[in-house]
Amino acid sequence: MKRAVILGGTGVLGRAIAWRLISSGWAVDMTGRTERKMPADLAAAGARFIAAERRDAAALAGVIGAGADLLVDAACYTEADAEQLLPHLSAVTSAVMLSSKAVYVDAAGNHVNSVVPPRFDAPVVEGNPTMKPGTGNYDSPLGYGANKVAAENALLDSGHPVTVVRPSKVHGEGAARPREWMFVKRILDRRPSVFLAHAGKGGDHTTAAVNTAALVETVAAAPGSRILNSADPDAPNARQIAGAIAQHLGHEWQEVLLDDTAPAGLGDHPWDFRPPLVLSTQASLDLGYEPVGTYAQTIPYQVDWLVKAFAAGIVPGADDPFLEHYLDYARENLFAGYQASPAVGGGEA
Repeated sequence: MKRAVILGGTGVLGRAIAWRLISSGWAVDMTGRTERKMPADLAAAGARFIAAERRDAAALAGVIGAGADLLVDAACYTEADAEQLLPHLSAVTSAVMLSSKAVYVDAAGNHVNSVVPPRFDAPVVEGNPTMKPGTGNYDSPLGYGANKVAAENALLDSGHPVTVVRPSKVHGEGAARPREWMFVKRILDRRPSVFLAHAGKGGDHTTAAVNTAALVETVAAAPGSRILNSADPDAPNARQIAGAIAQHLGHEWQEVLLDDTAPAGLGDHPWDFRPPLVLSTQASLDLGYEPVGTYAQTIPYQVDWLVKAFAAGIVPGADDPFLEHYLDYARENLFAGYQASPAVGGGEA
């Protein structure tokens, strides 16, 4: 039986990858800080959880042990993280580092976390310029992408078969920041309208975790040193995203497609890049990768998980200011001239 090790495996991408590999007959070991985050159904399916701190050298060595057919690092953020892996890569047949499209810069040097939004007029290919490698706080708008580039370089320069995978706006079961909750919550609250800034034409390429999992399985069968984008085969804009979710939940609402004269903040959503930011996935397709499905075909994994969690009393993304901003109904109520009735779950979120 082939063995896979997924470092930081209890997140949205790690879970999807584990399910994909288990379904294909792999033995899967997943690491994390606490077993509390290990999905019970995944453990029941045969995945083994190993409590280990990613940056603990002894723990890392113990997890990798005599080696693995596939090593997936979902918690590699800095050059130091990458360098910790280097002594172990000779015992790994194929390795994958999960990076991010946040590393890309446009012609003016702007990236998705910069003050000025980037502008990409064509699908972004893997050879597109990136941020300069850097150190410092990786958990910051300027440091995240720079640290990822430094980590990528350390692994790609190692001479080992490491594939760097760059996903975009990830969606799936277990997402730490489920952006689509802004639409799911409105539907559960029976909001009669959905407001979309810039007519909902903005887009930021979505990435189903299950599609990334399919790509990782492809890479496992074709070890090599390379960079691959990971994104859905379509690139829906915000209006299409809202529509796909509403359709899945059997909900109908009025679309309020706003123009530039709308009040500031009204209709905000997390995908508002104009022109839409799209990743080219041709290199992945050339490798033999086959997507699991389009956005509309794969978003039910996340939507159903969100609905089930909310029904159980768990509020997705609770205390996350990022999501709270998109769930503030005050502007909508003022603009539309109505106050949703608490009897149907409306009002302030």
